[in-house]
Amino acid sequence: MRLPLLCAALIGLAACGSGNNDSATAPPAASTAAPAATPASPSTAAATPASATTAAPAASGSTAPAPVTSADDDNRPAAKPFVDDGKWVEGKHYFRIDPVQPTSTPGKIEVTEVFSYGCPACFQFHGVVDELAKSLPKGAVMTYTPASFRPDENWPLLQRAYLTAQAFGVDKQSHDAFFDAVFKSGELGIMDQQSGKPKAQSAWPTIDDVAKFYVKYGVKPDEFVATANSFTINTKMKRADELIRAYEVDSTPTIVVNGKYRLTPITAGGYPQAVELTQWLVSKEAAGK
Repeated sequence: MRLPLLCAALIGLAACGSGNNDSATAPPAASTAAPAATPASPSTAAATPASATTAAPAASGSTAPAPVTSADDDNRPAAKPFVDDGKWVEGKHYFRIDPVQPTSTPGKIEVTEVFSYGCPACFQFHGVVDELAKSLPKGAVMTYTPASFRPDENWPLLQRAYLTAQAFGVDKQSHDAFFDAVFKSGELGIMDQQSGKPKAQSAWPTIDDVAKFYVKYGVKPDEFVATANSFTINTKMKRADELIRAYEVDSTPTIVVNGKYRLTPITAGGYPQAVELTQWLVSKEAAGK
């Protein structure tokens, strides 16, 4: 089997990529340095099909991600005035998406993180994204789009897990804990936390293991599994894959602003810069520039 993503510090920059070493470690705590993104494999994986037809509870006909807001919109400040002082350069720090993709939040400025629970760089970055979501101005919302393009690291299962949790309305409260279940306890990861080596593929977590994780959030395992294997979730997975390709995302984590611009912590120059650039692009959109 192909070994999982390996991360190593290279002159203050964590480099992550597919490798052939015998072990891998969890990424270090987040710092101001930009982590390396997890690259997409050459052949993007399609959603894993399933046969069950149970409709997902709380799921609508839309396959777009649900918005995440950390505070009442009326209590948040308005977007900062847009000022272009030449600090951020299109084509270098951020990239235009052509054609612009529709968002799931009409009338709002949508900030989307393309991520995977199986991505070490996303694990490093997710605390920063939590703070970014809280800092968004009035009229802006945070959403999450799970990627599946690393089937060699069990990402399709993790994509299915997030979208199913979203259908049950428990995605927000379980988001950080799921990362911990992959990279700290290892219960939902493909690494053996004691040996630091990858598990045999036959020992990888299954949707039944994922269902047990969500019990603490009030979801019955049999209902979770049935919903996870439903037509609705399969459709949402396919839509997420299509959207990620339309965004031209080739690594995670990636931030997309209003379906129009994309950036990564690497292109921005670091974690704080990624937050600053995202806020700047939100202001740009709010000003209609």
